[in-house]
Amino acid sequence: MCRWIAYTGEPIFMDRLVTKPAHSLVEQSINAELQYKDDGSIWTTNGDGFGVGWYGERHEPGIFKDAMPAWNDQNLHELCSQTRTGLFFAHIRASTQGGVQRNNSHPFKYKNWLFQHNGDVKEFFKIKRALQNEIAEDLYPLIRGNTDSETCFYLALTYGLQDNPKTALEKMIGRLGRAQEEIGMRPDMSFSAAVTDGNKLYTMRYFSPGATTRTQFFTREMMNVVEDGSVSPDSEWPEHGVVVVSEPLDRIGEHWTPVPESSFMTVNDGDIKIEDFIPQIF
Repeated sequence: MCRWIAYTGEPIFMDRLVTKPAHSLVEQSINAELQYKDDGSIWTTNGDGFGVGWYGERHEPGIFKDAMPAWNDQNLHELCSQTRTGLFFAHIRASTQGGVQRNNSHPFKYKNWLFQHNGDVKEFFKIKRALQNEIAEDLYPLIRGNTDSETCFYLALTYGLQDNPKTALEKMIGRLGRAQEEIGMRPDMSFSAAVTDGNKLYTMRYFSPGATTRTQFFTREMMNVVEDGSVSPDSEWPEHGVVVVSEPLDRIGEHWTPVPESSFMTVNDGDIKIEDFIPQIF
């Protein structure tokens, strides 16, 4: 259970999405509205850590993470108010798999790649060993935490994420399902994830039959609410700016487009391509 945002486009200050909107990511850390538990109730708080990852003038991204709640971290506000970037991730965590520690906070980084995830892999600790045994020998020592998300990232890297992100993620999801079947259960997972190489942004949304859905939305423009209560487009929003989120950053709604179930999305220079996402069993 987590919330995340991903932005790509002309450079903006990160606070424009992380801290300033009416329903910003920091606000969602204490008051999420679309984060559903298995019983259908709302999981409102995401206080088990946070992280931001951004690209600047170097090939590899910078990362700032902590295990503290985002709502109570002044350093996060200061960093976001001073950092201008054309591609960044931000994530707030509600722990389901793995303890509350900095190494378990998202996003995760490998060279020039970033990965973040919202969802759950049921019975992860029963299948963890089988999954990690498949991770490439040069990648396995890089795992620092004990979350399902980090293991999934390194599985995807093992399956060729750097060459073909869609196929690698489809193989990763397929392997999770097979591992669950190997211990006598039906595939049971939910995934809303974002990954980037620093150029293109990729997201996927998938949940197995019967699993709790994880929402995902995107928009090409942010909106302003003026004094009389009317709504108008943000005149300063970048021409090629695209935001993908777990939950809208305002309560206006109309300008947020839901990402379809079982889909893979590529965002490149403002262009959006959505394809079917089909797990590969192998």
